[in-house]
Amino acid sequence: MKFATVINCMDGRVQLPVLHYLNHRFGVSLIDTITEPGPNLILAHQKDKPKLISILDRLKISIEKHGSKQVAIIGHHDCAGNPASKDEQIIHIQKAVTFICRQYPDAEVIGVWIDENWQITEIPNRS
Repeated sequence: MKFATVINCMDGRVQLPVLHYLNHRFGVSLIDTITEPGPNLILAHQKDKPKLISILDRLKISIEKHGSKQVAIIGHHDCAGNPASKDEQIIHIQKAVTFICRQYPDAEVIGVWIDENWQITEIPNRS
């Protein structure tokens, strides 16, 4: 069994579209799911240390115990945890991807935006 990992918002509206996309995108049957309100903001700014450590602890389990080699970081329209504009959230996603890439340089890390129609767009990495 092959695992991938998603660091996703807790918002129930984005769960199924993200899982379906990542199953196909990463070619895996199992997705470990780490949820927080506005995780792209938490990872981009790294100011909320308890939440940041919690996300990283759960990601470590997914990578080290489940063998996940791919990670997706999600941002979405109408996010209560990160009410920033789409453009700001995309910057947060890119910064979050860069941060996680530094933590796990051997992992494939992607950013994903979900729009107001719940359609998914992969965000190009800035690096």
